[in-house]
Amino acid sequence: QVHLVESGGGLVHSGESVRVSCVASGVILDDYAIGWFRQAPGKEREGVSCIVSSDGYAKYSDAVKGRFTVSRDSASNTVYLQMNNLKPEDTADYYCAARGPYGSSWIVLGCETADYEFWGQGTRVTVSS
Repeated sequence: QVHLVESGGGLVHSGESVRVSCVASGVILDDYAIGWFRQAPGKEREGVSCIVSSDGYAKYSDAVKGRFTVSRDSASNTVYLQMNNLKPEDTADYYCAARGPYGSSWIVLGCETADYEFWGQGTRVTVSS
């Protein structure tokens, strides 16, 4: 069973940065495809960034491309989402999710919520103008 715990959210001002973390327990995180999603108040959950291959290649939504970066630390079983130049429209609950396991070499397609089986509880990021 995959257990995911997010942390690192908070209140920041527009233009500032924040890094949120997702720690996995019970599994080897590298064997799973990990995605970051967000849900703003009154809106549907949407994909932000997904690691789509075992070598760490990631896809980004147009809304965050060039500002957000996902990375993975195998030693700590943690995936990070570095968010720079934050905007008020980035305000949302941020979730990490996992799909798999796929073993040591894999490629997945898509970054849709329906593709992911395991979810964390979320961490809130609020960006004030």
